[in-house]
Amino acid sequence: MIARVLWILVALLIGTGMSAAQGAAMESRLARALELYPDADADNDGKLTMAEALGYVGAHPELGALLGEMRGGKRKPKIMPPEAPLPGAADLPPGPRVFVCAHSFMIFTAAQLPAMAHAAGIGYRDAGRQMIGGSRVIQHWNVPDAENMAKAALREGRVDVLTLSPHMLLPDEGIDHFVRLGIEKNPGLRVLVQASWPARDGEFGGGFRNGKRDEATVESLRKMGEGYRATWLKGLEAQVRSLNASIGREAVGIIPVSDAVLALRERIAEGKAPGLGKQTDLFRDDLGHPLPPLAALVSYCHFASIFGRSPVGLPVPEALKAVPQAEALNRLLQQIAWDAVTGYPMSGVKADPRSSRTAIPSTERRSMTCIGRFDGSPLAHPPEAGRLLAATLEARS
Repeated sequence: MIARVLWILVALLIGTGMSAAQGAAMESRLARALELYPDADADNDGKLTMAEALGYVGAHPELGALLGEMRGGKRKPKIMPPEAPLPGAADLPPGPRVFVCAHSFMIFTAAQLPAMAHAAGIGYRDAGRQMIGGSRVIQHWNVPDAENMAKAALREGRVDVLTLSPHMLLPDEGIDHFVRLGIEKNPGLRVLVQASWPARDGEFGGGFRNGKRDEATVESLRKMGEGYRATWLKGLEAQVRSLNASIGREAVGIIPVSDAVLALRERIAEGKAPGLGKQTDLFRDDLGHPLPPLAALVSYCHFASIFGRSPVGLPVPEALKAVPQAEALNRLLQQIAWDAVTGYPMSGVKADPRSSRTAIPSTERRSMTCIGRFDGSPLAHPPEAGRLLAATLEARS
């Protein structure tokens, strides 16, 4: 009986629809969970929030284990060794060595970042890629060492920037484990954690369909964002702050992808997004996997966070060229990404008033750089800009 109740609660939290009608709202699922576990109501106000439910699961290892299994905890990672540099990359100032450790809402950034960096005059250095669909970071950590490329790269000290993508259940102890391993071998390591957009628009009922996103209004999108920031994002921020405090420096930052995604969706709702007429122009399925415009936006957020510079002015990515009004849309995606990253303190990136563009004529790319700041440390313009960028990243230790 106890096992059955545990399964029901976990199912309620991840939306398998075991005890609620198809299409039931998240609130009804939480109400049912409260009936099963009244002590999960931390503030005793008679209403169970998602934050309280997830906190309760986190405090009960048996629930966390079940959730991990149901979210792919036993799947092997898809390992992708570092790719060869793009032609001409050796002639560019080298950027930081980047390892992408992700689920499916982030792994595509590993394929898009090299061309973006190259176009900005930075020699992208791929330290490796590892993906487990629907995963928490702890699932990557628990991959056996013989199959764990992320751990191997960190142990060998050949990673300067590690990007991670936690899932719904927080805190995610895998983040702490990877950070501590990495800085032991490379004290200058930076870890960037993606704050993804809400899957199924935050509705965990089995009846949610992609087309429902087209009903979103500016008001409903803002309400979704407020709820997301007050629950899941608040938990992630608390974990990152605690981790940085224990390390003694701002080694870990958050990439505010969710803010950028919601900002773009508001533009679509207002009819102000070139080439995008409806919300489903961003998503390819009910869960919320990205179509090319959304994938480009997320990748621009990563570009800004990793390199500390604006993506505005970079050329249209190949995957976007078939989208109507691609040039205007690309510029909008770049600006939204830059505004989101520089407007969010925990990204560690601040805009520099001296510049708003990244694109640099090819003849000048080796003598200039666009300006961005990591925690207020300016990157300078003049010669050898890429090397100064690399040096600045190292100096943050």
